[in-house]
Amino acid sequence: MSVKGVAIYTFLSENKEEISIQENEEVVIFDENSVDGWVLGENSRGERGLFPKSYVNIIRTRSDSNVTDCSISPAGSLGNDSPHLPSTPNTSINSGQIYDEDYYDDWDDWDDRSTVVDDADHTNTSTTGANGHIFQAPPSNNPNVHYRSKSVSGQDSMASARKGSMVGRNLNRFSSFVRSGVEAFVLGDVPMMAKIAESYTIEMSSLGPQWKANPTPFICSIEDPTKQTKFKGIKTYISYRVTPSHIGRPVYRRYKHFDWLYNRLLHKFTVISVPHLPEKQATGRFEEDFIEKRKRRLILWMNHMTSHPVLSQYEGFEHFLMCADDKQWKLGKRRAEKDEMVGAHFMLTLQIPNEHQDLQDVEERVDNFKTFAKKMDDSVMQLTHVASELVRKHLGGFRKEFQRLGNAFQSISQAFTLDPPYKSDALNNAISHTGRTYENIGEMFAEQPKYDLFQMLDKLSLYQGLLGNFPDIIHLQKGAFAKVKESQRMSDEGKMNQDEADGIRKRCRTVGFALQAEMSHFHQQREVDFKDMMQAYLREQIAFYQRVVQQLERTLRMYDGL
Repeated sequence: MSVKGVAIYTFLSENKEEISIQENEEVVIFDENSVDGWVLGENSRGERGLFPKSYVNIIRTRSDSNVTDCSISPAGSLGNDSPHLPSTPNTSINSGQIYDEDYYDDWDDWDDRSTVVDDADHTNTSTTGANGHIFQAPPSNNPNVHYRSKSVSGQDSMASARKGSMVGRNLNRFSSFVRSGVEAFVLGDVPMMAKIAESYTIEMSSLGPQWKANPTPFICSIEDPTKQTKFKGIKTYISYRVTPSHIGRPVYRRYKHFDWLYNRLLHKFTVISVPHLPEKQATGRFEEDFIEKRKRRLILWMNHMTSHPVLSQYEGFEHFLMCADDKQWKLGKRRAEKDEMVGAHFMLTLQIPNEHQDLQDVEERVDNFKTFAKKMDDSVMQLTHVASELVRKHLGGFRKEFQRLGNAFQSISQAFTLDPPYKSDALNNAISHTGRTYENIGEMFAEQPKYDLFQMLDKLSLYQGLLGNFPDIIHLQKGAFAKVKESQRMSDEGKMNQDEADGIRKRCRTVGFALQAEMSHFHQQREVDFKDMMQAYLREQIAFYQRVVQQLERTLRMYDGL
């Protein structure tokens, strides 16, 4: 039975089995389980085919379900103050994504058990936060991390309850402010720790807060995608050679290993925009063009990772880049999955500057960045659309038109040979050569996108993912600002101790510094990336048209002396 849905993101088809859908477009879904992560449906233009399930909200009537089914999306929308519900771009939840076939196999030689951390054998401990809320602390498996409970006596708790000093909790459990744990951190519900094994520093620069640079910067190459098999040929996959510059020793990784790392990063770094991996594909996974496209985009993803001062120092990332031993991989993988310093606890690892920042100034800076990011997101989408259309014209329209022009010249040349006494072989040959030249130019147009437009679209795709994360990240700061204002109002009314209000303000400063540092890194990297992108595009365009000019000049010289 078909159901209706509404597209929450724009999807541009790249294969004949797929169809394009636009944001807010109504669609009809015929089969929700056509291919893993994809649905078979029809867009408003009557086109039928596959599109990602995660890009639509499926609308169910009460006869179908007691609730409306909202697919979990990989990216937020910059057009709203709050994210689509329950959109979770910066969490480890990835249901509804487009899964490669080999994603579902077990970790075979890499791991011998599920990647889900089972806490059933551990005892959870409850501690009381600064505002009297009960916080369920995760079990600690790290010998370098120790919890120090912030206890509140019974009398203090009763007095606090009488004064009504609790700042209101966000009841929307789908809010990124709640999901990420930042609300609990701001309200003081995350227990302090006696010792924290990792630390990330934020420094002040002339342009504001920024992440402290990685003291040992490096780059990483991704090369030689190779088709491999296992289980006597039953399972086939692509392996990439990954070589970090500071080690110089390659490791071999499949796409699912990149996906595992990506999910760990999302789970841990709440206030950092982790770029999306290249999308998974339902069909054609072993076609040469798809493998080449995925490699290009994995390289861009890796370049962004290694350039980020925080992500590049993550222990799980180092394990991904360096570990070649099967047993050591399993141990490091499980250690990363049991990392306690994730989400709200990650905020405890941040060392912020002592400089005072007025929260109103910070809020204004965040608002300006939000406006900028929305405009940039729209512009990137527009350029993506224009560049995609230009690719189609290069591959189809331009080649076809130049071939038609070449054929027309060839026809003229053939006509001139029909009356032998008056034919001129030199002229006829020159006109015939002109026809072949334009046919060659048509083929040159068809080949050109792989040298310039494909690289531009790769870069734009990376930035679409980065920009798609910021609505939720900005929402975290907005939620923190709201708690500060609420706590100050309660303090002024005598319903909260000033020390508690000051604590909320202090923790809000930490969130603010982290967001500003991430904003600063985004701007710095944006300038580098877009300069490189534009220079590379223009160089290739110049070289292309120079080759066209050379072809035309050689053809023109054939008419000399006739």
